[in-house]
Amino acid sequence: MADFDDAMPPDAFPPGTQQPQQEDELNLELDEETAEGTYANLVMIAHSPEEFILDFIRMVPGVQKAKVKSRIIVTPQHARRLMDALAENIEQYERAHGEIQDPGEGNAPPGGGNPGTLPPMGFGGGAEA
Repeated sequence: MADFDDAMPPDAFPPGTQQPQQEDELNLELDEETAEGTYANLVMIAHSPEEFILDFIRMVPGVQKAKVKSRIIVTPQHARRLMDALAENIEQYERAHGEIQDPGEGNAPPGGGNPGTLPPMGFGGGAEA
């Protein structure tokens, strides 16, 4: 699992180009469509003995229907590395920008809306794929 350094902006390498390769580093290619990214404001997680399934979802306030924008399936080992890399990057972010506030603590969720109205992250467990 790649660990991203927030000192290197995501647009540092134009779409269709390759990042300079250093010793023991993965050479990544990023096409223009992928470089645009996909916005998701909810993730639902399920797992089986062999894999973790992460469904990234976009919810619109006031609309009862949400759409899965991307499904990522990883091994348990990759899920652990993802968790560790995310925790490390959150620590770096908070050192640089201050503590991330939870919407349930009286702050408005991203994009507006009422505080505390987002479903909890991390639904999951026991789903057979």
